[in-house]
Amino acid sequence: MDRRGRVVNRNAKIPAMPQRKGIKDVMKVARRRLAHSGKTSHRDGAELVVITGMSGSGKASALKAFEDLGYYCVDNLPVELIPRFAELALQSGEIPRTALVVDVREGAQLDKLPSILKSVKRMIPTRVIFLEASDASLLRRFSETRRPHPLGTHAPVRASLTAERRHLRPIRAIADMVIDTSKFNVHELRSHLTDRFKQKSGGDKTILVSCVSFGYRHGVPDDADLVFDVRFLPNPHFVPEFRPLTGRHPRVAKYIRSFPQTQEFITRISELLVYLLPHYIREGKSYLTISFGCTGGQHRSVMMAEEVGKLLRKAAYKVKVVHRDSPK
Repeated sequence: MDRRGRVVNRNAKIPAMPQRKGIKDVMKVARRRLAHSGKTSHRDGAELVVITGMSGSGKASALKAFEDLGYYCVDNLPVELIPRFAELALQSGEIPRTALVVDVREGAQLDKLPSILKSVKRMIPTRVIFLEASDASLLRRFSETRRPHPLGTHAPVRASLTAERRHLRPIRAIADMVIDTSKFNVHELRSHLTDRFKQKSGGDKTILVSCVSFGYRHGVPDDADLVFDVRFLPNPHFVPEFRPLTGRHPRVAKYIRSFPQTQEFITRISELLVYLLPHYIREGKSYLTISFGCTGGQHRSVMMAEEVGKLLRKAAYKVKVVHRDSPK
């Protein structure tokens, strides 16, 4: 026992702590693995995006945009860990596209970033994005958010911005893309980055569309973006043989579709949605809920949600159909 009365196993071996590898060691290991595998090029799809730049220029918003594009994102990663992060990205088959933010919060270590990036680019395709804005824009943003500048509160914000620009000058010089966000709002910056970094295959139709049927007697869905009232269509509820069925039943759907206004409504609404969806995507929406309502949410709205959902799937959109008030 020790002095506190706890039982101690004197024969137990203390596991050795793994030694922390330096940056050069990590680079050597990564290059050796690539050479051993016989690869002369980078793994397909592997990519690292490094976001840096002035405080208040929109780096956090940019990182969120990359996260929505499917990148694995890290904020404020220490620069000495970037090679290790790049090596992990190369090894992983699940997170080939990665993005990280490095900025003046790193302090004196930020001076090492240009040399580190030069080495990392030999491991993995890397692009450096430098965000900046005019002093007037940055001063206004700091005033609106009331957040202190990362360099501290011992000096006015304008003086801190001047010092930060001077400190970041070598990094700006090696950037692959310099973006002035003075005239951008959050949505415009997101759109700007999405247009340049989205994957070409299906990247323009990543929005998830939910077609929801509901009954007005139960209330309009809280999360509805667009609401269409289909109570102008003839109601199958008043046909005795259709009353216990739902709009998913072929005979009920055929009955509703037999009226000319039904088909015209489906055609017009589908054309409208196909027109609107690219604009919603451009504005940064990831989800869109389209609700169709009838009196009880059992017949007309159900049939309409199913029909419009099919047409949007044919237009290559991801669609989920939900019947909120329809009997199971």
